[in-house]
Amino acid sequence: MRRAASAAIYLLSSLLGALAFLYPFLDPAHAVQAPILTAGIAGLALLALVLEVQGRALSARTIALLGVLVAIVSVLRFVEVAIPGPGGFTPMFAPLILGGYVFGARFGFLLGAFTLLVSALITGGVGPWLPYQMFAAGWMGLSAGGLGRLLGPSLGRRRRLELTLLCAFGFGWGFLYGAIMNLYSWPFAAGPAEQYWTPGVGAGETLARYAAFYLATSFWWDVAGAFGNLLLILALAPALTRAFGRFRRRMRVELESAA
Repeated sequence: MRRAASAAIYLLSSLLGALAFLYPFLDPAHAVQAPILTAGIAGLALLALVLEVQGRALSARTIALLGVLVAIVSVLRFVEVAIPGPGGFTPMFAPLILGGYVFGARFGFLLGAFTLLVSALITGGVGPWLPYQMFAAGWMGLSAGGLGRLLGPSLGRRRRLELTLLCAFGFGWGFLYGAIMNLYSWPFAAGPAEQYWTPGVGAGETLARYAAFYLATSFWWDVAGAFGNLLLILALAPALTRAFGRFRRRMRVELESAA
């Protein structure tokens, strides 16, 4: 029952996060109120996650590990702010992906969400975009954990294949993160009709307009992020996956439910 309740909280939080992104499209008549409503939705979802962390029977080791990794990755954002990289490049996402891949989907979700929260607090990056960043990064870690659960047992010692899949995963998320983050502001932007959303437009036309908007405004910015993820995972994955794996075996860090 406890595992089922925990899984339900993560599912509900993700659904509420998705609703926060999609609310302006679902209720155009109240789009002006969307930032306030979506902030409330996101806040409730994140509160549910905090309560889940406090209420589940997590080992002190697991919580300590999560705190250490959040702190380390948050410092990387401080480095990113001090020494900006090209375009959408950030050193945070590679270790986030690898942490989720090794320690599991729920751990990855918490790592992504709380890393963006803590890093925003220490770098002054707090704003209306923060809840959306937290969910997008949480989904990145969640999907990395799903990849690890799906492919980990079948890969065995095929390290090159594992590295190739992780690089491809990080490369794809370089674009996907940017595409998701655009959604929170795109409904309120104005510009050429063929690139911007208008209430009453059908789903197919909306997708076509968003694709045109993304290619015109964000694609090349996200190229740097995608290649940055790929190169950092290529450099870090062999060492970090082994180190994380040894730590998980020795300390018995388990956040995933048994299959």
